Amino acid sequence: MDNQEVYMLIDDDGNEKAFVELFSFDSDDFGKSYIVLVPAESEAGEDVPVLPYSFDKDDEEGVLTPIDTDEEFDMVEEVMNTILNDEQL
Repeated sequence: MDNQEVYMLIDDDGNEKAFVELFSFDSDDFGKSYIVLVPAESEAGEDVPVLPYSFDKDDEEGVLTPIDTDEEFDMVEEVMNTILNDEQL
């Protein structure tokens, strides 16, 4: 995961944690862009939390917005499963 942009997020306890992009994509159905983050310090093969967010590509501040609805989360989960389970991608 060298040369990837690092995203610093604050957890519920106020601790700053480093994350990197696993992948990003656009959804025509929801008219949004999405990014899926994983901890920067994760090891290959290790079970790690994945954090999906929506974001505005034109926003220079890089604000990440939590997924709002179950339908939106289901769509992100479906894309994530497709990407992670398709060895040809």
